[in-house]
Amino acid sequence: MPHPRTRLRSLAVATMALALLGSLAPAAHAAPSESELNKQIETESNKLEDITESFNKLRLDIAKTAADQKKLQASLAPAKAQLLVASAQVDTIAATTYKQGRVGPVSAVLGGERDSLIDRMSYLDQITRANQRDINTFTETTETFADRQAALKVTQDKQAAQLKELEARKKKIEADIKKLRALRTQAYGSPTESASSGAAGKAPSISGSAGVAVDYAYAAANKPAYYGYGDSGPNTYDCSGLTSAAWKAAGKSLPHNAAAQYSATARITKAQLKPGDLVFYRSLGHVGLYVGGGMIIDASREGEPVKKRSMNVMTPYGYGRVK
Repeated sequence: MPHPRTRLRSLAVATMALALLGSLAPAAHAAPSESELNKQIETESNKLEDITESFNKLRLDIAKTAADQKKLQASLAPAKAQLLVASAQVDTIAATTYKQGRVGPVSAVLGGERDSLIDRMSYLDQITRANQRDINTFTETTETFADRQAALKVTQDKQAAQLKELEARKKKIEADIKKLRALRTQAYGSPTESASSGAAGKAPSISGSAGVAVDYAYAAANKPAYYGYGDSGPNTYDCSGLTSAAWKAAGKSLPHNAAAQYSATARITKAQLKPGDLVFYRSLGHVGLYVGGGMIIDASREGEPVKKRSMNVMTPYGYGRVK
């Protein structure tokens, strides 16, 4: 016969479970087991990390769009300069015509000996054609500029909408994880989490830039630093934020996105792994820094610390070496 207090706790857990929405809701007539709750938390945490990496990719795209906009503005400057020169020359001829009559421009350009008449007339014709070319170039450039600017505006609006959607999805998943953790705590108590200072131990002695990156990751794990959406330190990191920050300390630039880091690194095999290499997971949804001995240091879960753990905690997708 179960203890009355145990029965009351089970009833409370079952009631709370019914309040969770959609796929988060456990069985209607029984409290979920701790392993079931952990599995649901794991699933939702993976969704959150996917959103984090989508956010990081979008942030890179937004930066590129801003750079394209700046480059587009700069591209108009040469055409503007040519237009100013052409306009000045046209104004000079027009002013001379007004002062000297219909033959004024010819006189202004031709003046001097009669035998050079043909050469001077040719020169006037060249100026006129050059002016028209510059005016035409400016017109074409501004039309192209307007088209490209309109296209960039469409891209910027689309990116802003995507950013808003990701933020809404992030908030919902964070709320779902919070409910699941509260449910687990009420039923089974708080899980023990290795988050003490120095938990990763002493960093191995590794030479070169890889050693600097590994030392950085160990320092983050030993703080301990924690997972933070879109963050790259010094106290909170997401997975690609930690690897990019570690290699930045070593003087190498990596984009803040797991998929982009995969593209930016050289492909290696598992047998070729060395400390400082990157290990990718979940179809490029996660990345960790290999520190040797079959271990990685990574930022993996919202609310959890950066930690050192087995590289086989998930099935690796691939491996990369920073160039």
